[in-house]
Amino acid sequence: EIVKDLDSHRHPFHVAIENWQHDLNIGSIVRNANAFLASSVHIVGNKRWNKRGAMVTDRYQHVLHHPTIEDFVEWSKTAGKDGGPIPIIAIDNVPGCKKIEEYDLPEECVLLFGQEGPGLSEAAIQASQVVLEITQFGSTRSINASAAAAITMHQWVMQHVFKRR
Repeated sequence: EIVKDLDSHRHPFHVAIENWQHDLNIGSIVRNANAFLASSVHIVGNKRWNKRGAMVTDRYQHVLHHPTIEDFVEWSKTAGKDGGPIPIIAIDNVPGCKKIEEYDLPEECVLLFGQEGPGLSEAAIQASQVVLEITQFGSTRSINASAAAAITMHQWVMQHVFKRR
């Protein structure tokens, strides 16, 4: 009943994370996706992940698995509401990326995150419509993957949910 109720008003963005080294942040990302009512979470690569961080929200959040980035890209080609493609928006701090604070996120999209440490694979970056970074001001090179996911989902909510009000 809870899932049915949530499904009746989920937001049209999805969240994806590459998982090729068993990232411990996935549970927290699933929990964040539930908090922001993402349509679904996609785990690309290794199917196993630590569910403790999800705090049981994986029972209420659709979690899908794609063995490879190529499988994920194939899914995205027909995942849109109208059966068309859904844009993949990568979040990573690589050369040539754009600032998320200055970018209009599509209403229907997949927010793709890399694994803590290595970030996104080159194949994932190439499959993305754009690569966005979260502006940082301190001495660290990057922020935690689950923190980046929460910031990005909140940015989507600010642009699409609160903008409507």
